[in-house]
Amino acid sequence: MTAQKVVEPRVARKRRSILAGALTVFGRVGYLSASIEMIAAEAGASTRTIYNHFENKEQLFITVLMESSTRVAVTREALIERHLGGPVEDLEAALVALAKEWVRPSQDFDDHFRIVRRLRGEADRFPPEVVRSWQEAGPHRARRALAARMATLAERGAIAVADPELAAQQFMALVTDTTISRAEFSATALESEIDRIARAGVHTFLHGYLPRR
Repeated sequence: MTAQKVVEPRVARKRRSILAGALTVFGRVGYLSASIEMIAAEAGASTRTIYNHFENKEQLFITVLMESSTRVAVTREALIERHLGGPVEDLEAALVALAKEWVRPSQDFDDHFRIVRRLRGEADRFPPEVVRSWQEAGPHRARRALAARMATLAERGAIAVADPELAAQQFMALVTDTTISRAEFSATALESEIDRIARAGVHTFLHGYLPRR
């Protein structure tokens, strides 16, 4: 039997195009400077169509932020499982590989991280619950997934960790360098810089968390 092709409903396609256009515009100019008219032009939709889907710009922004943050978190959960989910024979190599993928810029998420950088800078302009919701959907979700694997490694005796959440937070801080940017480095230089930062961060992390023999 031949599988039938699933056709996405027109309303769902339009909503998806609005969210994609809004993600681009919010990433490019920020929440304050973005307008429904700009988003409509980017999405190839009318302003009336946008208002049929979203009450106002704030609701659209929150939806974009939550959905985008969730996609990033799911991607990072997959990275964690790929590198730490099974038996880990060489812990340092596994952590370095995870760190490099964790911080390597991805064009798929360029707009998302532009929004996040702006959100951090304009956090006082948003209701606290919006900031908390973003953190729960994105950074905190990814950190909890990493903490769970840190706890498993501790149970196996691979690392000596009393607080897996803190260890996960410290790992992310050590391997993340916010100066890395596609605009500042050539592809070769960027990769070598990512490798340097990842190895140095993992070395420092393991220095604090390897069991004392």
